[in-house]
Amino acid sequence: MQATEIRELNDQELNHRIAELQEERFRLRLRAATQPLEQPMRLREVRRDIARLKTVLTEREKGIRAQGSTGTKAPKAGKEPKAAKATRTTKAKRATARRGR
Repeated sequence: MQATEIRELNDQELNHRIAELQEERFRLRLRAATQPLEQPMRLREVRRDIARLKTVLTEREKGIRAQGSTGTKAPKAGKEPKAAKATRTTKAKRATARRGR
């Protein structure tokens, strides 16, 4: 399940989906303890989907993102561009200093 799909759901649907996935995770863990799973990656997918759902719920509670947001961040005001990359000699001096010479 992708974050864009999750953000389209309302809070009640998110909670319902979390409960379903937690139930599936429980059953997968029980089955994994007694026999080998056909799709062992499914356990990881379910765990990560639960985390994504909970993250979206927390964002909404804290007001970090609006419901139905596209997920793109707006640039911060007053942010200056990064400094230019260090030259080769500067990098060489740093490497030498780390070696203790």
